[in-house]
Amino acid sequence: MITIQFTALRDGAKAPKQATPGSAGYDLFACLQAPVTILPSQTQLIPTGLAIQLPGAHLAAFLYARSGLAIKQGIVPANCVGVVDSDYRGEVCVGLHNLSDKPFTVEPGDRIAQMVIAPVQQVEFVPCESLEDSQRGTGGFGSTGINETLYGNREGLGNE
Repeated sequence: MITIQFTALRDGAKAPKQATPGSAGYDLFACLQAPVTILPSQTQLIPTGLAIQLPGAHLAAFLYARSGLAIKQGIVPANCVGVVDSDYRGEVCVGLHNLSDKPFTVEPGDRIAQMVIAPVQQVEFVPCESLEDSQRGTGGFGSTGINETLYGNREGLGNE
């Protein structure tokens, strides 16, 4: 078990909480004095009222969408995945973006994101003259084609 210290920076701040014992993420709660409405295609920064202290550079906190908000309401983190570095001591806030065509209101105490604590590897980048060849090589986005195992054979579907 890893211990992560936190401090409340605002009245009403709630500690991160697992929804179930098997949850990978810990729910983060909106620490607001009043509701905040996010209009369609708009982004709002929502405070949690918390600062955390990770126990070393080998860990980071990653802020992900709550699936219910994302799938049902179109409310997602503006930067897709937020990263809280081990040496950051400021308030953890979540930029929420409204992908839907309807206004969405965040109420004080609402669960707004989930935080996953995960290991990160410290590395050293070393310049070199060339890189080893690989099967993929320099093939980029979509270079490996459609996964036929997943999608089946696409011949005869008028896609030639």
